[in-house]
Amino acid sequence: MRSFQGVMMSAKGKLAVVVLSMAIIFYAVVGGFLSHEATAKDNPWAQLHIFDDVLRHIVRDYVDEPDLEKVRIGALHGLAEGLDPYSAYLLPEQVRQHNAGKNGLGETGLVLSKMGGFAFVVSVLKGSPAEAAGFQPGDFIEYIGKTPSRDISLYNAYSLLNGPIGTEVELSIFRGNKPHKLKVKRAVLTQPAIESRAQEPGIGYVKVTSLAAGKANEIKDQLTQLKNRGAQKFILDLRATAGGELEEAVAVANLFIKSGVIAKTVGREGKELSVLQARPERFAFDNELVVLINYNTAGPAEAIASAVVENKRGEVVGVRTFGAGSQQQLFNLKDGSGLLLTTVKYASASGKPFMDGGVTPTVEVKPGDAAELVPPDAVQEEDEDDPQKQQKQVAPSQPAEDIQLKRAVEILNTGKAPARRAA
Repeated sequence: MRSFQGVMMSAKGKLAVVVLSMAIIFYAVVGGFLSHEATAKDNPWAQLHIFDDVLRHIVRDYVDEPDLEKVRIGALHGLAEGLDPYSAYLLPEQVRQHNAGKNGLGETGLVLSKMGGFAFVVSVLKGSPAEAAGFQPGDFIEYIGKTPSRDISLYNAYSLLNGPIGTEVELSIFRGNKPHKLKVKRAVLTQPAIESRAQEPGIGYVKVTSLAAGKANEIKDQLTQLKNRGAQKFILDLRATAGGELEEAVAVANLFIKSGVIAKTVGREGKELSVLQARPERFAFDNELVVLINYNTAGPAEAIASAVVENKRGEVVGVRTFGAGSQQQLFNLKDGSGLLLTTVKYASASGKPFMDGGVTPTVEVKPGDAAELVPPDAVQEEDEDDPQKQQKQVAPSQPAEDIQLKRAVEILNTGKAPARRAA
């Protein structure tokens, strides 16, 4: 038989439920007038009734006296992280750290997203400590130090990775169905130089290693040097290019596109926030062009690929891109905590957000049987709790031959490519 205390709510618990329930009921009533035509699924005020029920059960029926502040913080974390991998609820100390920026902190060079709840390596910055430590795109991170990546937001994952310059952090990962432990030393990151070479007589190759500020000018310089050495056609390699600045990506696309829309940013319900146009004075190359992409092409680099596709400026060879690109805004809350919320998505010239499926190539070429990747959304639902099962489907291995690059050269040499598919 349960004790009297087990049956009855504590005075503190009753007060908490009354206060929270009054707020919920008020907003639900107001919301009912404002959103009476919305379905229960779409109506946030209807959802608050469920929170009210859950809170009552926690206070009344949980086996121990609940720590309601801990419950509240956990619920707010869940609310934010249920939206997308990039939104997060920040505690007051995290808000202060966020506002202070990365001054004095070392980084690893890992570009992350979330898949099946786990932190997932989208790309590794060339020349970074993470590359030196042996990390590869496709690695699933199970633990950062002793913290499971499933238990934290992507924001918190980066917070654990960053730290005093020269210190190390150990990560437990899965790759190729095998567990590994890797230590990486935090450092001040330097952006890698753009790489270029004469791929074949008359064909210049440029590897975009970064889209940080200033890289568009560096890419232009490399293209100009190749052209002066006889290159008449170009291959722009965006594979494993993730992160960087959208404006820099637009400037790179503008080197090849003289006029028209290159990219957009969109807000709620697809509302256009900005239209990024090509500027004729920045146009520099009318040469034939092939762009290489893969599943690790993410963020601003997707703007370049989509601009080439939608402006019919050249062929885009490879497989569908990762599908990323957004901006977050910090909303300060009354208790000093904050809500980091995605408010802007990067989109193609036609307005399609990259987060809604990435960029589809005009010529699909998988990297080879030994290294065949699948899109992130192809991970089976039943495998979401097992990084080893997910790893089987997405972990890359190095092919013996770069058949995507080979196909790009073939297209430029023959001028033949399959009929275009819709982007």
